[in-house]
Amino acid sequence: MSTVPFIPRPLVRVNQWTILLSVILTWITDQPWILAIPLLANLLGLIFNYNPIMKFARRFLKKEPSAYIPEDVGQQKFNSCIAISCLFLGLIGYLTNWSVLAYTFTIMVAVASFIAILGFCIGCFILFQLKRFKHRISNT
Repeated sequence: MSTVPFIPRPLVRVNQWTILLSVILTWITDQPWILAIPLLANLLGLIFNYNPIMKFARRFLKKEPSAYIPEDVGQQKFNSCIAISCLFLGLIGYLTNWSVLAYTFTIMVAVASFIAILGFCIGCFILFQLKRFKHRISNT
């Protein structure tokens, strides 16, 4: 992913589906370690620019990466920070038997992933609002 300044949308979608399905599988099986899959993949993507889920999915792209709708790397890193935080806190909640913490954060990340799959990025909206707020503050 470091060779291009963007991420092809299908790779972002695969990551979103992985987060959503991991949360659902965790709820169904009561196996919180399933949350570690997207958590570690996104953490590796954030720190080392190497998300193994996206790297694996890249093999299945039918066109050149540049032929797909581009997703901004910086925006995706911001979204990953949110997902990592929610997955981590959800995992901690499960491991400590704090059900409220576990379900609060896994529901939040599942809903955000599902809404993103449908086409609205909550993380993008939050980042836009933060930038807008910073701009207002700097101009006063």
